[in-house]
Amino acid sequence: MAYAQPTPILEVRDLHVEFDTMSGLVQGLRGVSFSVMPGETLALVGESGSGKSVTAQAVMGLIGLPGSIVSGDILWKGQSLLTPEGQKKAASLRGKSLSMVFQDPMTSLNPLMTIGAHLVEVLRRHMKLSKPQAFARGVELLEAVGITEPRRRMAQYPHEFSGGMRQRVMIALAIACEPELLIADEPTTALDVTIQAQVLDLLADLQKSMGLSIVLITHDLGIVAGLCERVAVMYAGSIVEAGSAATVFEQAEHPYTQGLIRSTPRLDDRRDRLVSIEGAPPSLLHPPKGCAFQSRCPVASRQCDTKPARQETPAGGSVSCWTPSLPAWADVAKTTEVHAR
Repeated sequence: MAYAQPTPILEVRDLHVEFDTMSGLVQGLRGVSFSVMPGETLALVGESGSGKSVTAQAVMGLIGLPGSIVSGDILWKGQSLLTPEGQKKAASLRGKSLSMVFQDPMTSLNPLMTIGAHLVEVLRRHMKLSKPQAFARGVELLEAVGITEPRRRMAQYPHEFSGGMRQRVMIALAIACEPELLIADEPTTALDVTIQAQVLDLLADLQKSMGLSIVLITHDLGIVAGLCERVAVMYAGSIVEAGSAATVFEQAEHPYTQGLIRSTPRLDDRRDRLVSIEGAPPSLLHPPKGCAFQSRCPVASRQCDTKPARQETPAGGSVSCWTPSLPAWADVAKTTEVHAR
C-alpha cells in the first residue's frame, strides 16, 4: 500500500532575485530550490555573499527596493506566497507561523525600548493579548530561553544585556507566537564558543518541545553536524550540493563542499595548518555562463564552461557538477594535470 508523501512546510522553487544597483543588475539568487519538511532542520551553508541571507529575506517577504524577485516561487504548505492572494497570506504568516532570528541582535532590537516592550508589542499584535497577559507571557518566554530573573529583565534595555543574552531575547521574540518554521540567520555570530553551544542547545531543545521546523543559516560547518538533518551548500547565488548532513560531511560530491570541509578545523586532523580555497567568488554583476566555481576549482575542465545540470547523488542528495565525487583537493597537482585545459 502506497502512502502519500507529506507536504513540505516550505518549498522554494527556482528562485531568482536581482538588485538594481548603479553598477548594474546584481543577480543575488540564481535558481535556488529546496524544501523543508515539518519538524526538520535544514542548514544553508556557504561563505559570505553566497546568497544565504537573501534567501531568508525572500522567504520572509523582506526583499525591497532596489531588490526584486524576478522569477520562481515560494510555497507555504503547497500554497504560493508570491501571488496577490499569497502575499496577503504571507503577511498574516510573518511573525506568527513564520518567524526569523536576525544576525545582529544589537541592531535588531530598538535601543529606546525595554526588552519587555519588545515582547509585549509582538504578543499584542499577533496574539491579541491584553497588556497584563502579554507581560506575563513575556516573562514566561524569557524564562524559557534561559534568562534568569525574567521579571526584572523585562524592565531593562538591550545595552544592559550581554551578546548571548540579546540573542536569547531575539529567540524569545521569534518563538513568542509559537511558529511552525523558524529561520535562524547566523544566530551564533560574534559569540564565544561557550555561548554558541548554549544558543544551539537552546534551539535544539525548542525544536523538540515545540515541533519546530528550522532553517539554520551559517558559514560555520562546525555547528551544523549536531543540529541539522539536511544541508544545502550555496555558492554564488545557487545551491551547488544538497543532502543529508551525515552524507555531505562524510562524502562531499562538489569540489566547493570538499574545500569547505577541508578548511574546517577537526580534532582528528594532524595537519600543521588549514588550507583555504584560493581565489574569490565571481562577481554577481556578471556571473560566469558555466560553473561559477570553475575559476577556483583544481579539477575544472573545458566542460565546466557550460553550466552543470543538477543531478541526483547515490546517497539521495543532489549536486551541480560535471565531475561529482572526484577528490578535488586530495592531490591537487595530480588531478589538475589530468583535467588540464
